[in-house]
Amino acid sequence: MLGAVAGAAALLSLTSVGAAAEVKTVEAGKLTIGMNGDMPMTQIKDGKLGGTDGELMVWVAQQIGLEPKPVQMDWAALIEATKQGKLDVMHGAMGWLEARTKIMILSEPIYYFGTLLAQKEENNYTTFADMKGRKVGTVTGFTLVPELKTVEGIGEVKLYDTSDGVMQDLLAGRIDMAILDPPLVQYAIFQHPEWKIKQVPLTPEPDKYPVMSTKYNVIFGINKNEPELAEAINGAITKIWADCLNVKTMAKYGLGDKAWFVPPENNPRVGLDRPEDYKAPKADHCF
Repeated sequence: MLGAVAGAAALLSLTSVGAAAEVKTVEAGKLTIGMNGDMPMTQIKDGKLGGTDGELMVWVAQQIGLEPKPVQMDWAALIEATKQGKLDVMHGAMGWLEARTKIMILSEPIYYFGTLLAQKEENNYTTFADMKGRKVGTVTGFTLVPELKTVEGIGEVKLYDTSDGVMQDLLAGRIDMAILDPPLVQYAIFQHPEWKIKQVPLTPEPDKYPVMSTKYNVIFGINKNEPELAEAINGAITKIWADCLNVKTMAKYGLGDKAWFVPPENNPRVGLDRPEDYKAPKADHCF
């Protein structure tokens, strides 16, 4: 069964229509939501927020009794806007990092993923050693960039403004492998099997490369000045896991594999923004 954070059940009292009166938001009655439009995680279509993370965010807003108001920005701008209190919450395959706990409140996870290497089907790159002499592409501002540049013998780290740019160069053979948000790559594979690409887990080396060896808690980043909102969001996320809503939503986009819902064995949140006896949620009961 679901392993929920201690006391989370009590938070469910906030997650109902009418709870909006109890939470502070940037704009009264609305939840101002930051997103960057990378699919399958987030998109604005016909004026509505969608995607794997986006659909869950809309559901959370409805549970709290707030009207979703999505705002699209580049990733770095999203972090700064949340830090400055211009957004209530940001999301989109956002991984938990200790540094982020200093500038915003990080929610309970909605799913998990580690670092995967996107590549053409004929290749079999799985290790840091495989990067030796090869070109690896990723997006400017991604947390792993400084560490990626230190990989021993790596040929070149190519940085791009968007994930689309990385994918185009991977398909064209201008880079050998790419490190992107795993849901984005998996969705591309699901949508375009003719591209003949795959992604495989990067073999961890936590002593040398701790950031890229981590399995991430995918979370929502919440305005530091809105603790009541964070409690309400966490209560709604507890229900998401209990009712398997995350599993069902991601399956719609070709991401229904159980691996997305298995927490890291050694959760980096323990003892930082979660207590020592913290049990991360999982979805064993959904499969």
